[in-house]
Amino acid sequence: MDIIRLKNMQFYGFHGVSESEKHLGGRFEVDLEMQLPLKKSCDSDNLNDTVDYEKIYKTVDSCIKKDKFYLIEALANSIASDILQNFPINSLLVRVRKPHAPVKGVLDTVEVELERKKEDYV
Repeated sequence: MDIIRLKNMQFYGFHGVSESEKHLGGRFEVDLEMQLPLKKSCDSDNLNDTVDYEKIYKTVDSCIKKDKFYLIEALANSIASDILQNFPINSLLVRVRKPHAPVKGVLDTVEVELERKKEDYV
């Protein structure tokens, strides 16, 4: 299976457990690794034979803005569900990172990684 990756997409959202996260918001980073057949688009060199990266980006942006989740796990699942239900993708891996997560300690980021298939949302 072939893969298209969108790496380190950055968004601002209002997800988290604390009140400040829900009201002030914060930055979120998302990576997608989408598995789909690319032979037809390789041969045709036509956007209609593949997925439009901009539409994928806008779908992720919409997922981050439309709901407020306590957990980035739930956010990642929402992203996976929307993409798999609306695009001709067989399976995907989604990573959601929350830089500067409010953890009592020193760390760079918190990251969740989910792997899902189209049939997981049927």
